[in-house]
Parts: sequence; C-alpha cells; structure tokens
Amino acid sequence: MSAASHNTDIKAASSGAAFNPSGLSLAEPSDFFALMKPRVMSLVVFTAWAGLVLAPGTMPLWAAMASIICIAAGAGASGALNMWYDADIDAQMSRTKKRPIPQGKMAPRAALGFGAVISAASVWVLYIASNWVAAALLAFTIFFYLVIYTMWLKRRTPQNIVIGGAAGAFPPMVGYAAVTGMVTLDSIILFMIIFIWTPPHFWALALYKAGDYGKVGIPMMPNVAGPKSTRNQIMIYSVVLAITAMLPIVTGLGGALYAFAAVLLNLAFLAMAYKVWLSRAGERDKAADEASLYAVQAGDRAARNLFAFSIIYLFAMFGVLAVEGLLKGLGG
Repeated sequence: MSAASHNTDIKAASSGAAFNPSGLSLAEPSDFFALMKPRVMSLVVFTAWAGLVLAPGTMPLWAAMASIICIAAGAGASGALNMWYDADIDAQMSRTKKRPIPQGKMAPRAALGFGAVISAASVWVLYIASNWVAAALLAFTIFFYLVIYTMWLKRRTPQNIVIGGAAGAFPPMVGYAAVTGMVTLDSIILFMIIFIWTPPHFWALALYKAGDYGKVGIPMMPNVAGPKSTRNQIMIYSVVLAITAMLPIVTGLGGALYAFAAVLLNLAFLAMAYKVWLSRAGERDKAADEASLYAVQAGDRAARNLFAFSIIYLFAMFGVLAVEGLLKGLGG
C-alpha cells in the first residue's frame, strides 16, 4: 500500500472528523505528546533505565540522562509513526478513536513528519551520547515496530503480538548497550523477560476487546483461534515466563531480593492466568465493546485483571532488579 493511498483510506475512514488541511493549526502540544503513546513510553523508559543501571561500568550523568531521553524519544516516535499508519483503523476502534488523527486535530502527514524527525534525532543524539551499538539497536527497534510489526505483521497474522513483541523488549538492551557498547547474555535475558511477557499481556486485553479488533480486521488470537485456544496459550506463556524470570538468579544479575520478589510476582501472575484459563473470557457478543481500556462485562473480568496486573508485574520485576543494581553499585 502506498503512502498516498493509505492516507486517502485514513481520511475516508475518519469522515466523522473534519481534517485540517495544514494538519497543524488545530494541534496542540498535548496532541503531539499523545502521538507518542505516553502510557507505553513510560514502561519503555523504565525498562531502559533498568537496563542502564544493571549494566557493568559507568558513564557520565549527562550521557546517561541523554541516553534515557533518546530511548524515550525513539519509543515515542515509533508510537507517532504507528498512529500515522494505523489511523484508518484507529478511527473505528472504541479505545483508539479519540487519538489526535481520528479526532481531526492533525493530518496524517503531520504525524509522519513528526515521527520521522524525532526518530532520526533520537538515534543520532544517542550515538553522540553513548555509542554506535546502542544507536543501532534503537534504530532497529524503531524500524521493527513500524515496518515489521505495524506494516507487515499486525494486519496479517495472529502471531503479530508474539513476533512484534520484540519491539517492546529491546529498550533494556539499548540501555544496557549505552553503558557497555555490547549485547551480552544478561541483556538478552532482560529482552527475553519482556518478549515472553508480551503475549499473555496483550492477549488478555484482546480477550475482552476482541470485537474492537475484529471489526477492523486485525487478526488477534481470540478472533482467529478462538477464546479457548487463546486462554490456553496465555497459560502456557505464563508458565514459560515464570521460568524465564528465574534466569537473572542463575547468571547473578539478580540477587536474593530479586529471587524473593520474582517468586511472589510469578506465583501471582500464574494464579491470575489460571483464573483466565478457567474462565469463559472472550466468549460473549463483541458487538459493542466498552470504550474504556479497563471496563468489562462480568465474564471478562479475569482477563481484565490479568492485563492490569501484568503491567504492575513488569514494573515490579525490573524495579527490583534496578534497586539491586543500584545497591551493588553503592556497595562496590
């Protein structure tokens, strides 16, 4: 699909919003911030910071701060480019129809230009502040999220989240590489934790938002394989996640505090995934999904609860690792 025809589709799909020809005069700073998906960006920043803290070695404070800002900007730019490309379906989905482009606050080309400029700037400044390995990883992350996930996988395969989840798993590797200039086993383990966490996190959401995805033709797992198969796969991935989460203990990246927290957090994750497995989440009429990200009908509460807890889980896992890393640095 060409950019021109894609933009035409966006405008046609969003006929309810009066598009502004310049794409800028109606946009406010808050609209550009919204383009960068701040909820997602906060998790990206946190895991990238954890990777930077856990990496052996030191870097000047200004360079560390610049690196985190660049990683955040690169993640935000990816979000803007995603909203540019997906504005046609965003306009039809209850949880995304209030984004800046479907609302007519800016034209798609404004989001495209904004995302492209921020992407290039973030990669270049990261190279100056740290090293070429970190900059190359950030550039690949942006490319992977836009081209591999958004343009290729998302609308073609129910494995979109499994493979595309790599984009969200790269930030701690980028933060780690900003300090070391290398990709190591420990940074790969940080990547793997997020990579394995992503399917149960998003499939839990998809179980109670299947109608939203289905009406725009996104082949999420519940729409293609069915709710029961999705619940089975959530359970399997949750078990694999619990095993993967123990790897930092094996390599010494995580200590006693992490071991204690990881056991508790993963037991809780498994318990909630088990409740989803036992439930009938996703097996209801999806004709009218709620607009709220967390509002659900009674039968889908187990999936909603797992989705909400999974965010807390990832913050807590990386938070404990980062605290241990800081304590080691102070002690060593």
